Amino acid sequence: MPTAEWIDQDTGHKVVRLTTLDGGNESFYFHNNPFVKGVGTTGDLMVYYHTSPAGKQLCVLNLTTHQSTPLTRSFASVHGEIVAPKRREVFYQVHDTVYATSLDKRQTRRIFVFPADFRADITTLNADETQLGGAWASDAEKEISRQYPAKHDFFSRIYEAKLPRTLFMVNVDKGKLTKLFTDKAWLNHVQFSPTDPRLLMFCHEGPWEKVDRIWTIDTKTKAVRLVHPRTMDREIAGHEWIGASGNTIWFDHQLPRGGPFFVTGTNLKTGQEKKYSLTRDEWSVHYTSSADEQTFAGDGGYPSSVAHSPNGQWIYLFRPEGD
Repeated sequence: MPTAEWIDQDTGHKVVRLTTLDGGNESFYFHNNPFVKGVGTTGDLMVYYHTSPAGKQLCVLNLTTHQSTPLTRSFASVHGEIVAPKRREVFYQVHDTVYATSLDKRQTRRIFVFPADFRADITTLNADETQLGGAWASDAEKEISRQYPAKHDFFSRIYEAKLPRTLFMVNVDKGKLTKLFTDKAWLNHVQFSPTDPRLLMFCHEGPWEKVDRIWTIDTKTKAVRLVHPRTMDREIAGHEWIGASGNTIWFDHQLPRGGPFFVTGTNLKTGQEKKYSLTRDEWSVHYTSSADEQTFAGDGGYPSSVAHSPNGQWIYLFRPEGD
């Protein structure tokens, strides 16, 4: 087990190890919020994955005491990583069944079972915590993934196949499935707005330099909107996330692929864009923003990444300069 805390020799920053369980300990994907306020003075909580010989399960970490406790003890590995801070529940999936477990009482309820003709995965929860969302994939697409499990093998094949995908919602109280939108495109990276219960963001997946990637849909009117049309050959806009205010979609932006590099935000009301320039070494695979969207962080890059950054293997804190 690594040391509980240490001083990084290069930066002088203190690094604290949060998890102490043997086995694999894994944070949520970069745009999924794992944090919940504590009750009283008990300490705030963070939900994370723990993998042992029994499979992948969810655990809860007290950020004050650093004590970890199991949240799920399923017969099979779980996935979903969706925290509902108002309900104080965590939503997740085991095979075809969606569950919710209380963070405080540890009681579990069954939410929904996907029918045999519509097996899909949940990935997001809307702002008023009434609807789960995700994307359904065809059996033909799943067969491509089965035959070619490595990303470099399946990625272009799925993109070029132009198979149908369907965006959907599941009502968490009524267990009702609603199909929202179907397209012969690789609909992916599905995220609800943190403030607008009706706004769902999704992408057209594929080689980023070939797609107009970032889209939204109004789940009530079914109106679909392209957020950022490409403006030049081989332009990249990807790894998008919605800022905490709900007003801006931020994304990794390359003009063209391979640089120059930016973090760009599109205002959802006006369509106006704000670009923050980055050096090659500062480019990151993923970014995130603070609650006030005035500070950003990135997880860096590496020599074989799209940026070919020679000295990019850092965790970055960015404070934008200028307007």
